[in-house]
Amino acid sequence: MLPLVLVTVVAVRHRSVLADGFAHLATARWPWLLAAAGATCLTWVAAACTRQGAVLDRLPARRLLATQFAAGAANHLLPTGLGASAVNLRFMTVCGLSLSRSSAALALYLLAESVGRVALLGVLLVAFPGALRLGSLLPEAAFGPLLLTLGAVLLTGAGAVAGVRRLRTAVTGFLRTALGEARSVHARPSRALALWGGALAFPALQAAALVLVGLSLGLSVPPAHMAVAYLAATVAVALVPTPGGLGSVEAALVVALVAVGGAAAVATAVVLAFRVITVWLPLLPGALTLGALVRLKVI
Repeated sequence: MLPLVLVTVVAVRHRSVLADGFAHLATARWPWLLAAAGATCLTWVAAACTRQGAVLDRLPARRLLATQFAAGAANHLLPTGLGASAVNLRFMTVCGLSLSRSSAALALYLLAESVGRVALLGVLLVAFPGALRLGSLLPEAAFGPLLLTLGAVLLTGAGAVAGVRRLRTAVTGFLRTALGEARSVHARPSRALALWGGALAFPALQAAALVLVGLSLGLSVPPAHMAVAYLAATVAVALVPTPGGLGSVEAALVVALVAVGGAAAVATAVVLAFRVITVWLPLLPGALTLGALVRLKVI
């Protein structure tokens, strides 16, 4: 809850910017917003492709797509993507995959999605080197503490695995299963294409939705720079444990859009509209779909 409290404090301190942002929403051009909604719908298709590509067995396509829609709602109940992971883990076990294979597929999906997002950001930064300065998202003074924290976490994890025999056995067994599943998936071209194609399409469609919202509100930033801002902001807040990135994503997106040349009030309006389209509008139907899938024992 701490990140949410901090974001609330920042929002109160900058309430005038938020008010200006809400005022700018009235100037939005609806065709662009409808296109952004269409791109958001395609993200669920991309997620379904990636999930299917992570397992060798064929999953029921319609139920898989409905599960991705429902997982979006569950993702806003638990931090750091745990809600969507829990829903998809349950779906795969109901489809007949063992818990170890389902967990391995989930890990492969998360790895592919992370690699796809970072790779897409890297390509855009190479193509547009002046689009964004990293220091605008993360102050230079924060690099040292961040590296120390990451190093401490890695050392603690490695020490726990090395010192606790049962944990070491579990981790070794999981890695063996995961590597075996990854080899099997990549031995079949259709699965590998679905895995990596979906992993690249998912962040690309999310970035496209933000670009379309920016165009609807007349944000004076080149579309490629908006895409860089989105990818950089989502990578930067990936380790902030808020449900669905609530608060942290909004703050990082506003900072990133301002860093690439956008006006603060318009950037705030763009982020507000983007989050309404991608998070708040699908939330209720997603929750209803989640409840229906539970009742039908799909998950």
